[in-house]
Order: sequence, then structure tokens, then C-alpha cells
Amino acid sequence: MPHTAALLVAASEEQGPGDTLRIVLLVSILGAVLLAWLLLRGYRNDDNND
Repeated sequence: MPHTAALLVAASEEQGPGDTLRIVLLVSILGAVLLAWLLLRGYRNDDNND
């Protein structure tokens, strides 16, 4: 039983990919918003681009 407790403590101290995935997800969302803004800005029709 002490071995199980030691394994659980060791597993809880290991850092998983949570922070990296969070950063990748945030950058992806911001990139998608920026891309959508640029595309929609380019297709806007203000009657000034004749």
C-alpha cells in the first residue's frame, strides 16, 4: 500500500500538457478572430473603392 501512495504523489507532481494546450488554444482562437476580421474587412463595400 505505501507503494501506491508514493506512485500517486509522484504522478500528481508531474506536469501534463495542460498549460501548453491552453496556450495553443488561445493563440489559435486569436488567430482565427484576426483572420476573420481581415477577410471581412477586405470584402466590405463602402462605395469608396471604385
